[in-house]
Amino acid sequence: MTTTVAPTTEAGPRVAAVRPSMARLTSVELRKLTDTRAGRWLLATIGLIAVAIAVVQLFVLDDAQRTFTGFLAPSLLPVGLLLPVVGILSVTSEWTQRTALTTFALVPHRERVVLAKLAAVMLAALASVVVNLAVAAAGTLAAEATGGAGSWDGEWALVLHAAVIQLVNVLMGAAFGLLLLNTPLAIVSYLLLPTVWSILAAMISALQGPARWLDTSVTMEPLFGNEVTAGQWGRLAVSVLVWVAVPSVAGILRTLGRETS
Repeated sequence: MTTTVAPTTEAGPRVAAVRPSMARLTSVELRKLTDTRAGRWLLATIGLIAVAIAVVQLFVLDDAQRTFTGFLAPSLLPVGLLLPVVGILSVTSEWTQRTALTTFALVPHRERVVLAKLAAVMLAALASVVVNLAVAAAGTLAAEATGGAGSWDGEWALVLHAAVIQLVNVLMGAAFGLLLLNTPLAIVSYLLLPTVWSILAAMISALQGPARWLDTSVTMEPLFGNEVTAGQWGRLAVSVLVWVAVPSVAGILRTLGRETS
């Protein structure tokens, strides 16, 4: 009776899986912002709106108003209305386009994906500020060339305030996206809830006091000027806590626990 012994093979060296860095994940999320037709057109529309407003201002503003900050300030509000949609699409597209299963299979730690998405939309918001600055500079040069004042003097603190405004806007949109995980519902809720709150605060005197702390349209208004007091920064922080931090934390917890299909 003979016994056959199977030959043993030595296992090769095990290669440890290297997870992608946050910088790599953020670059991927930035690329996703322009991968879809809706994303590309939305970003293009933001730039076109800034240019259109500057062109209109060249014809309607007086010479004394054709300053760098005079071109910059009016473009912040319409751009800020569209930036939150960028934040919403960045978060909800994984679920509406059914790519969440692939994304979270490649990066099992969902919190890293969420942080990368937030970093990507923040970079997009800062890029929009750069576009606003470039358009404002072009408008100022055009005003000088056409015989206007074209002054570069003004409220330069507005540049920093512009970055804060757009960061708050885009993070607020991302917060609604994380909380609801549905694109139409998140967009409608973002546009409707703050507006309803502002209307109620204007109609009901008892709500006017809380609105000074909780209405982002009120707390961000001083940022369109040069000087912001400590109290105004404090009220802005409270409104950001309510409209950005709380829904973001709740949304992250929901994203971490949601089943993919």
